[in-house]
Amino acid sequence: MSTATGDAEDLGAVIAETAAAFAAKRLAPFALGWDEAKHFPVDELRAAAELGMAAIYCREEFGGSGLSRLDGVRIFTELAAADPTTAAFLSIHNMATWMVDTYGTDEQRAQWIPRMASMELIASYCLTEPAAGSDAAALRTRAVRDGDEYVLTGVKQFISGGGYSDVYVVMARTGDDGPGGISTFVVESGTPGLSFGAQEKKMGWNAQPTAAVIFDDVRVPASNLLGGDAGEGTGFRIAMNGLNGGRINIAACSLGGARTALDKARTYLAEREAFGGTLIDEPTIRFTLADMATDLQASKLMLTHAANALDADDPDKVTACAMAKLFVTDRCSDIADRALQLHGGYGYLHDYGLEKIVRDLRVHRILEGTNEIMRMVVGRSVAKNTTGGTR
Repeated sequence: MSTATGDAEDLGAVIAETAAAFAAKRLAPFALGWDEAKHFPVDELRAAAELGMAAIYCREEFGGSGLSRLDGVRIFTELAAADPTTAAFLSIHNMATWMVDTYGTDEQRAQWIPRMASMELIASYCLTEPAAGSDAAALRTRAVRDGDEYVLTGVKQFISGGGYSDVYVVMARTGDDGPGGISTFVVESGTPGLSFGAQEKKMGWNAQPTAAVIFDDVRVPASNLLGGDAGEGTGFRIAMNGLNGGRINIAACSLGGARTALDKARTYLAEREAFGGTLIDEPTIRFTLADMATDLQASKLMLTHAANALDADDPDKVTACAMAKLFVTDRCSDIADRALQLHGGYGYLHDYGLEKIVRDLRVHRILEGTNEIMRMVVGRSVAKNTTGGTR
């Protein structure tokens, strides 16, 4: 092992330990209560930001942490082991922050990144619409240039942080139909004409708000067009590149939740006595645990591969991220469900924490591109005889 590799591994271990310690102290003891009360833990999010977790892979010039995508995966895994809901919201905030850092002008980065990195400004990402979910290129929200301003009209749906966030990174149509007519804007809360739908009642993710974001002739300065004047028409590319990272981040949240589910199942089975012994001594139970542990390890390896591909700007990075999102969110959701089953009736009770993990992880197979869309992405790659760097 080279010294450089060893240094990177040591840093990765420190990052994971820091995230794990924070999660154990500030998230895990309260996650069930937040879920039940539908409480959005803003103070804990800002405490995470103080440790550099709100701009993980943004450049350090304006307050980013300058870490890698693999470091991000490690952080979100540890946070999600304590609470997938809070970890997932932080991953969305990081995606929005990265978009501004990567595609913004120097003036835009100086204006927003320091306050997003500290989570003085909490950020939401606005792509999905009521009639444009998986088909993001068909979005209808429109931005029309009027002198030194753009006027935004339309509705975004299922927006994490809707009604609570301070800034919204918004994809809107400035040109013709199709992906080439989309641009990206930063819209600040409180802008006249910006309003929100009722908070959605959801199966899981109860500790983060979700609402429609409504634009009714919302006027924003032309300087809020991400990338400046050259940014018109680049929004779809920005959105898709952002989703590569979003997919592995949400997969990492599945990995962390599933790891906790497996740990809970192992502990319960070692203590639960039936048929003259502990359940963990039953061969069929051990077979189930073996399958769960194998799926968990395979998920970790696939996620690591995808994060490394994204860090290296590998030509197959899109396929690698899609494969990881598909495999990890499917397998880890199944691990959580099997852990609940192994608890019997106790797994169905709120206080044991398994049913919350099952509910929280279920949506990961839908957002950041449904797993059906991931199959389309991977299938297209296979048809072109490329396989996400698996050769």
